[in-house]
Amino acid sequence: MELLERLSRRQVQTLIAVQRGETPERGASLNEVARALRMRAPSALEHLTALEALHLVSRFRGKSRLTARGQACLAEYQRHHRVAESLFQQLGLSAKDTHLAALEVDLALSHQTVDRLCAAEGHPQECPHGAPIAPCRSRRGAG
Repeated sequence: MELLERLSRRQVQTLIAVQRGETPERGASLNEVARALRMRAPSALEHLTALEALHLVSRFRGKSRLTARGQACLAEYQRHHRVAESLFQQLGLSAKDTHLAALEVDLALSHQTVDRLCAAEGHPQECPHGAPIAPCRSRRGAG
């Protein structure tokens, strides 16, 4: 089972909160992460601790940063989500509905399935919201 498939929705949201809260100078504070997740700090800390055990987040002096592994995992998640959104757009869903539908399946899709969907969609370069979609692994470096 791939790492991304083992993460909960809340853990992915925690990765996103850390990414949004960190700057080149400092990591995201626990309170920033908790606010972004709309939960109390002890609950946010539980999620951060689980992500730290998976080597996706590092913490130092109360600040959290994504590790290189965490950045790669989040980038893969974003690819899964955006490819799913693109598929749902082809089925005629609105941009808002593509996002909601993609949330139902993005974590369950394997990398191989996402690559197949991407190929079937003609390798879209962006999702319905204009965010870029990373190329399939087989197409990376090709050009």
